Amino acid sequence: MGLLVNESGSFRDPANSVVYLDGRVLRGLDAKAAADFSTFSATSAFAELRDSGKIIGTRQLGDEEIPSEVAGRFSGVLEHQRVPFISYPYEWSFSMLQDAGALHLEILLACLEDGVSMKDGYSFNLQFLGVNPVFIDIGSFEPVPSGPWIGYRQFCQTILYPLMLEAHLDIPFQRTLMGHLDGITPSEMNRLLRGTSKYRRGVMRNVTLQAATDKRFDRGGRKTQEDLGNSGFGAELNKALAKKLLKTVTELKSDRADSGWSAYRSTCSYSEEDREAKERFVTETASAGEIGVAWDLGANDGAYARLIAKHAQQVIAVDYDDVTVDAMYRSFKEDGVTNILPIVMNLVDPSPARGWRGTERKAFTDRGKPDLVLALALVHHLALAANVPLSQIVEWFADIGGKLIVEFVEPHDPMAERLLGNKELGMFPDYRIEEFERLLRLRFEITSSLKLPSGRRTLYLCEPQR
Repeated sequence: MGLLVNESGSFRDPANSVVYLDGRVLRGLDAKAAADFSTFSATSAFAELRDSGKIIGTRQLGDEEIPSEVAGRFSGVLEHQRVPFISYPYEWSFSMLQDAGALHLEILLACLEDGVSMKDGYSFNLQFLGVNPVFIDIGSFEPVPSGPWIGYRQFCQTILYPLMLEAHLDIPFQRTLMGHLDGITPSEMNRLLRGTSKYRRGVMRNVTLQAATDKRFDRGGRKTQEDLGNSGFGAELNKALAKKLLKTVTELKSDRADSGWSAYRSTCSYSEEDREAKERFVTETASAGEIGVAWDLGANDGAYARLIAKHAQQVIAVDYDDVTVDAMYRSFKEDGVTNILPIVMNLVDPSPARGWRGTERKAFTDRGKPDLVLALALVHHLALAANVPLSQIVEWFADIGGKLIVEFVEPHDPMAERLLGNKELGMFPDYRIEEFERLLRLRFEITSSLKLPSGRRTLYLCEPQR
């Protein structure tokens, strides 16, 4: 018998149960969900969306293929392609959420042409395979019911409004979405948009009118849908709604000024010799063995993530600056780099466990173990800017697991001096290379090291102690 684990975030839809079995992703369907999938899978839209990668790779298991661990529990069982690393909308940049939202609507439009609709409009039903968004909630599809699209309000709250928050108010949406998994309500968004913002494209229809009808109707529930269906709101109007939404989403622009970190590579203290030596060290390490998933912590513009990606199946490039992450994402797309997933995250305050009992959305470090961790030009920011003791930083690296390539920036480096300039003199007596090496040896085996030509920075390749 294999190890069967329930997906803790799938309990809200009792018709669909996602489970993991020895690395496989299975979805159990009740009788109605199985009938809905049968309808959807028979359409031309299903084959086109699956083959183009817009929906997650999916096949229905025959009775003889269903594992004994789930046999008899469901009316039907699907097997899905596995997403290497789960990310959440509050970790995406503006362009990522925009592309995911556009994909959702393109899928809806394709399905409506074949008599199928979607029960949800939730941003968490989408994931990224590298820089490619993909829809994963296959249980969301159903024959077109009467009335308006039931997922419209949810789409607005978790995709459209967060995008508007940044496009119209210059406010990054990530923290708002992290604090409110159901998104921003119409009444909240209506209060935020004032003055000329009220007259931007799509605001009157998708924000003001929804806020005005909140008290009058039951927030787009099935009863309201049936009433509107009886009054003639059908598939053609849903297509028109989706097309207008798609136009609104794709035309939104974020005009936030570049942040200080988005220009980091043009202002950092690396010489050309340092950069070349550092690239050689990283490349030689990455090419020495097989890498499944690598994490680049503090990825900045993604230059070293690109080096690692040539030798890894998947790279997770993490940076706290959303403008930088957005630029990374767009550059990867333009250059055809498909196996790097950039995400927005403050490593001093990383994404925590969220949702019911803290299990629906997992904490960052609970979503898998990397084979390799890249921590370049990171330690001095954690230690000197965020006051995290060196001992705790090393412990954190050890807890993450995998090989570690880490860089230590000495106190006399210009970047370290800049950070120390805002601190009390003598505040960090333990911030020394000797102490850092001592701490590394407590938890790792240092297999190689390289002092860069400038003499101010040292790279280490570390293996976890066995």
